[in-house]
Amino acid sequence: MTLSIAHLGPTGTYAEQAAISYVNLLKKSTDSEAILCPYPSIAQTLQAVAQGEALIAVVPVENSIEGSVTMTLDTMWQLDDLQIQLALVLPIIHTLISCAASLDTIKTVYSHPQALAQCSGWLGQFLPTVELIPSNSTTEALLKLKDDLTAAAISSKRAAHLYNLPIVATGISDYPENCTRFWVVSQRDQSPLYKNSSLSTSHTSLAFSVPANVPGALVNPLQSFAHLGVNLSKIQSRPTKRSLGEYLFFIDVEADASETKMQAALSDLAIYTEILKIFGSYNVLAISE
Repeated sequence: MTLSIAHLGPTGTYAEQAAISYVNLLKKSTDSEAILCPYPSIAQTLQAVAQGEALIAVVPVENSIEGSVTMTLDTMWQLDDLQIQLALVLPIIHTLISCAASLDTIKTVYSHPQALAQCSGWLGQFLPTVELIPSNSTTEALLKLKDDLTAAAISSKRAAHLYNLPIVATGISDYPENCTRFWVVSQRDQSPLYKNSSLSTSHTSLAFSVPANVPGALVNPLQSFAHLGVNLSKIQSRPTKRSLGEYLFFIDVEADASETKMQAALSDLAIYTEILKIFGSYNVLAISE
């Protein structure tokens, strides 16, 4: 059996690197082969799984410097029947790639908005006058560099080697412990492909909307967890896109949805929410670069 795994492309992205790490994990527990399928955007990556074009999607969801990847959260809310199977934490070491003769001749820097933001301090110090141009991924602009000697891109060492491009500077993130958490996503009710009982404590990710923007609208749902001693590791608001001032709330819970106290908390939560979506329970695995 050949497993199709969707990720943000083109070749060389950190998402592809995370997908390769996932494939290496699968090789330890299954004889299946895997094929990587790059997509132009995070939304299309998740849609590929929802539409049955791919079995698995590997998508970034949170960076240690810049926080949540909102495209992932918004698309998970919009699409039904997706579940998280696993979370992978990948160290991110950004590299400035360019064919320019020197830093002084660089006029534009391309990369994904998250990467540009994660290196904003370095860019401000060493390239204060360059134009920063967002792109769909950290590798999308690499093919332009050989034709434009005034352009640079922020990507990985691996990407520079894959595209045979010069590395101008490496380790340019503003914080050295930069890392990104990726979700491994499948269609709902699909059995996990990778299992390891030695992984860290299970987490559950969910999202909900509230019936009205009134006092206590958020407090009551959150108290459902507090009263039962269930810890929340993250809460993120996103606009519903229906009306100004209306929000969705994304929550990561440090518990498995099948636990008794979580079942009680979710039952209580349903009373106070308009729409409640459980994205799945999963383990978090740190992987090396």
